[in-house]
Amino acid sequence: MQIAIINGPNLNLLGKREPGIYGNESFESYFEKLKAQYPDVQLTYFQSNIEGEMINHLHEIGFSYDGILLNAGGYTHTSVALRDAISAVKTPVLEIHISNIHAREEFRHKSMIAPVCAGSICGLGMKGYALGIAYFL
Repeated sequence: MQIAIINGPNLNLLGKREPGIYGNESFESYFEKLKAQYPDVQLTYFQSNIEGEMINHLHEIGFSYDGILLNAGGYTHTSVALRDAISAVKTPVLEIHISNIHAREEFRHKSMIAPVCAGSICGLGMKGYALGIAYFL
């Protein structure tokens, strides 16, 4: 089973950025724990602050992987292009958010990508990624 994790803008700063919201652990450190927790799953990780790179990556893997966990960061609320890319691929995509976007600023309450994703996990911290992997299993 192949599952990809795609993180969007500013998520490269996890562990440094607003630890009260996002925690103190880097994603790279957490990713190593995920790989140990799911040794029989081929996990890949991609992060970009650039919308077009995220779309290109979805196009590259979206017809061959078994699942995609997508934390689109701020693009969640603004990107029609990312929504269209999710709609265009065959691999199911789960929307992931570390924080509870519904308990934050009003502009974060609307997700452009949720209607084209298989589901959404938010507000459970980094554990949301493990729950997303479990969903695909």
